[in-house]
Amino acid sequence: MRVCVSARTASEPSIQVLVRRSFWRGCGSGWSGVSAVVGGDGWLDVFYGFVRRLVEGFEGSGLDYAFTGALAVSFYGVPRTTSDVDVMVAVAGEVDVKTKVAGALERAGLEVDLHKVDVALESGYNIASFKCKTSPYTVDVIFSREQFEKQPGTVADLKTFFQSPEGLVLAKLRMIKATLPHERAAKDKEDVKAVLTFANVDVEAVKQQAKKDGTLEILENLTA
Repeated sequence: MRVCVSARTASEPSIQVLVRRSFWRGCGSGWSGVSAVVGGDGWLDVFYGFVRRLVEGFEGSGLDYAFTGALAVSFYGVPRTTSDVDVMVAVAGEVDVKTKVAGALERAGLEVDLHKVDVALESGYNIASFKCKTSPYTVDVIFSREQFEKQPGTVADLKTFFQSPEGLVLAKLRMIKATLPHERAAKDKEDVKAVLTFANVDVEAVKQQAKKDGTLEILENLTA
């Protein structure tokens, strides 16, 4: 089965991955047109349904959320496979976060363990992983104690939110810095390049924050 990403024009700032139906829509500028050949329909149907349930769950939760990680990279950059989905949730000033997150995950068909949420929030680790009951996919919920920038987009025919491309690049740079040996960060490096190439990124703002994060040299090496 061929997955086609439509060419981007100035009058049509959107992307589409067509797999008998539109999978992605709504983004910045940049695509020049990409196509790839992937495996049979079955795995994509499962992933499609999984993502739809997640969007519906978090949209109905009342939480301030945004997709990040591989799903956001696929939205802004080059679509790629992933076995998990990362979701950021703002917890500052939020009332009853645990119940809202549990509700979103339950509606999406995931195995919910409230103890994991407690540990993530109380330990300062701020990440909890949950498995889907009916598929091999997992969700990593990242609890953010700071507000994050996000932008609207559409995936699996549903409106949702993605971490801003600037925030995504900065997060990937920090991940690259923390990964040892550095060879293991190859995918993150490719993700940064893809987002910088295909999305509308405020590069100067990224550079300023990267300097504070101690990742400016990594950014400069990737863009040299």
